[in-house]
Amino acid sequence: MKSDSHLLIKPDKNASVYHRITPESANWNYLNFEARKMKLGDLWEHDTQNNEMAIVLLGGNFKVTSDKGSWETINGRKDVFSGIAHTLYLPRHSKFVLEATSTELDIAYGWCRSDVDYPAKFVTPEETPVVIFGGDNATRQFNDLIPPGFGCHRLVSREVYTPSGNWSSYPAHKHDERILDAQGHVLEPIQEETYFYKFEKPEAYAIQQVYTKDKSLDEIVRAKHDHVVLIPKGFHPVVAAHGFNCYYLNFLAGTDQCLANTTDPDHEWIYNSWSSKDQRLPLVTAEMNNIKLT
Repeated sequence: MKSDSHLLIKPDKNASVYHRITPESANWNYLNFEARKMKLGDLWEHDTQNNEMAIVLLGGNFKVTSDKGSWETINGRKDVFSGIAHTLYLPRHSKFVLEATSTELDIAYGWCRSDVDYPAKFVTPEETPVVIFGGDNATRQFNDLIPPGFGCHRLVSREVYTPSGNWSSYPAHKHDERILDAQGHVLEPIQEETYFYKFEKPEAYAIQQVYTKDKSLDEIVRAKHDHVVLIPKGFHPVVAAHGFNCYYLNFLAGTDQCLANTTDPDHEWIYNSWSSKDQRLPLVTAEMNNIKLT
């Protein structure tokens, strides 16, 4: 049996910080990612130093005190299938303490080096843009947590919900070479990306391919709950196994704060083939957040 792909990162189930991905471990240049679980009253004290950072609430509630301001979630979600994320963006040189205010807290955060200062920003579920994208059995839901034009240097983040049996990140696209048009607009950036998966059932999974046209990279992985798939380059479509709704959180960082990309030319025609939207979407809404967590 073939061993797991080097692009598939499994969680450390015995650690509070159950994912830790750095440019050194991923063999790339920009993006860092961690996921952390905490208990009621646990504290995480941190200094962003020369990095900008975005913290995404996966489940539970927290409060943050910092030298840039104080924020608290009061309508967090039980898990990622129970509402929309709260997102806290912090610029470089931010010192903060994050406290878990629910019995269990699950957060993920991405960061990258920055030499530009932007204001801290706290985005609630009600303020988060939601887009139903694609069509037919390639329809999915985007919750744009850190979209292009957010007001940050390099980070981009969105959470994606793909219904059972549907394709996502499809038609396949890439963002691994910087291409500008004649006016200097970015047609494709260089961006590194993490896919962080969550599922409602332990037997659930998704299949992800990561490939380049010259096949110097050509991997197919089975991602399960709490797995991370690294996207250093190439096209990277996803399909959710039939019977299981799929969630993944994307962080991207690279040369530009945008979501421009290049579609696999073999797939371009698919954009004009869709005739309907999947009526199962949206899978989550901000109204689902209005529950009391203990």
